[in-house]
Amino acid sequence: MARYTYVNGRFVPHRQAAVHIEDRGYQFADSVYEVVALMNGNLADEQGHLDRLERSLSELRIPMPMSRKALQLKIRELVRRNRVKNAAVYMQVTRGVAKRDFKFPAAGTSSTLVMTVYPVIYDIEGRKKSEKKAVTVPDIRWKRRDIKSTAMTAQVLAKQVAAEQGAYEAWMVDDEGFVTEGSSSNAWIVDNNGDLITRPTAHNSILKGVTRNAIQALCKKEKMKIVERPFTVDEALKAKEAFCSSATAIVYPIVEINGKKIGNGKAGPVTCKILDLYLAYAGDKKARQAAWDPK
Repeated sequence: MARYTYVNGRFVPHRQAAVHIEDRGYQFADSVYEVVALMNGNLADEQGHLDRLERSLSELRIPMPMSRKALQLKIRELVRRNRVKNAAVYMQVTRGVAKRDFKFPAAGTSSTLVMTVYPVIYDIEGRKKSEKKAVTVPDIRWKRRDIKSTAMTAQVLAKQVAAEQGAYEAWMVDDEGFVTEGSSSNAWIVDNNGDLITRPTAHNSILKGVTRNAIQALCKKEKMKIVERPFTVDEALKAKEAFCSSATAIVYPIVEINGKKIGNGKAGPVTCKILDLYLAYAGDKKARQAAWDPK
């Protein structure tokens, strides 16, 4: 099956997709990105991802390449052309093409928009039985972690450390010994009281995950207690359960950290319940709309 990518107003065969060598995303990582999960034809948390895209662009003073409505139409056309029902939709916006200079380019320089899709298998029951491991690494990232920037050298290095140790994810740890987040996910634990614990998003210390937001809303509806506070690696090792969340991973149980088994070494009941809740939510258009309706 042919695969298509969107590049600055054109749908082109994926192998032919390209941007200019002086695009600032390529030369400076002067860009942001978002990933939206397409689950059984539904764009999960689309509004939340577009909200965050607009915020990240605003923080970096990069103009939106088009209106939100126009962008949504382009996303749907890209999905249609690729004939996928379960996939990840990747979009990236850069400050545009200009002569290499650290300063912003001239006013009126058009931002670059690239979008592509790649198939994803959302095997919810399978991941409940999976045995994903994590390792911890120092968090060496910049201070604006709230911006979903493509400047991710620290995350690349962290993910490689995890891969070399046979782990799925690397949990990053700040200078005080507290877990911030995963290299490509938010980090959660369940303590001995059954409470969900995750680091707060205050002070730009972590990315405000869109899936994280949805999980919080779903747990609140189910009267499941969430405590937003930093937790240490030692707390994580003593937790009953641990998991990570992201747009395409949704929720993945973490059954081992740094070689130590978490709980009984299996996906716990709280993690499995959250997986089920999110799957039902992602397939319910009214529920998704209500979650992001400011009214």
